Amino acid sequence: MLVLLAAAVVAVFAVRPRREPASLAPAPAPAPAPMVSHGTTAVSGGIPRLVDLGADKCIPCKAMAPILVELRAEYAGRMQVDFIDVWKDPSAGDSYNIYAIPTQIFFGADGKELTRHEGFNSKADILATWKKFGYEFSSPGPSAPKS
Repeated sequence: MLVLLAAAVVAVFAVRPRREPASLAPAPAPAPAPMVSHGTTAVSGGIPRLVDLGADKCIPCKAMAPILVELRAEYAGRMQVDFIDVWKDPSAGDSYNIYAIPTQIFFGADGKELTRHEGFNSKADILATWKKFGYEFSSPGPSAPKS
């Protein structure tokens, strides 16, 4: 029975067409609360952006919350960190084409999606992902990709 259920779930995801990633058109600024926002923002300064789509009641999402707060504080002005609660506002995540929460989407300074990750992601793994794309956040100073 469990095998049939798993096969049905896989079939649904395999058949569902994938859409292109969302553009980064400006939208309303996130709420001032540390980890709650109901929209997306675009920073005109051309900095890389991490968008975490989740819910404040989901267990792995709760584990991500303090990591996102740390990243937002430590790299303010060098990395934009946004959280979108897709349970409170389901339509807010529609344009990101996610299938599971939490999902972290990494956008380069040019606004193009670099990669995404589904599930819990540690701070070290997030920083390693940025480094893989040429963004170094372990030292102070600008975080532009290395040439």
